[in-house]
Amino acid sequence: MRKRLLAPFFLSALFLAACGGGAKEEKKDEGAGIAPAEDHSMVAPQQSGQELMDGSDCKTCHKPESKLVGPSFKDIAAKYELNDKNVKFLADKIINGGSGNWGEVPMAPHSNFTEDDAKEVAKHILETYGPAK
Repeated sequence: MRKRLLAPFFLSALFLAACGGGAKEEKKDEGAGIAPAEDHSMVAPQQSGQELMDGSDCKTCHKPESKLVGPSFKDIAAKYELNDKNVKFLADKIINGGSGNWGEVPMAPHSNFTEDDAKEVAKHILETYGPAK
C-alpha cells in the first residue's frame, strides 16, 4: 500500500523535472540597432471621395445637377472655389452639419467621417462639379 502512495508522488516529481528547470539560454541580439519594420497590412487604403460618397447617404439629399433637399453638387462647386480653406470649411460642414448657408433646412451631421475622409469628399465635389479649367 505504501508503494501505491509513493508512486504518484515520484511520477509527479519526474514530470515536473522533465518540464523545465534547465539552464536558461541567453538570447543574443543579432539585430541590434535595426528597428523592426512597421506592419501596415491592417491599415485600410484611403478611399476616394466618390467611394466615400457612394458608401454614405449624400445622395439622399444631394443630386449632381439639381437641387433635392440640399443644393446640387454643381451648385456647391460653383459657390466654393477649390482651395484648402474651402475644402476644410466644407469638410467641417460634412462632419458637423448645420444650416444657414443654403437656407433653413439643416444638413445632418456625418460624425462617422474622419476629417481626412470629409476633406476627400469635399475636394471630390469641388474638382468634379466645379468650373472646367
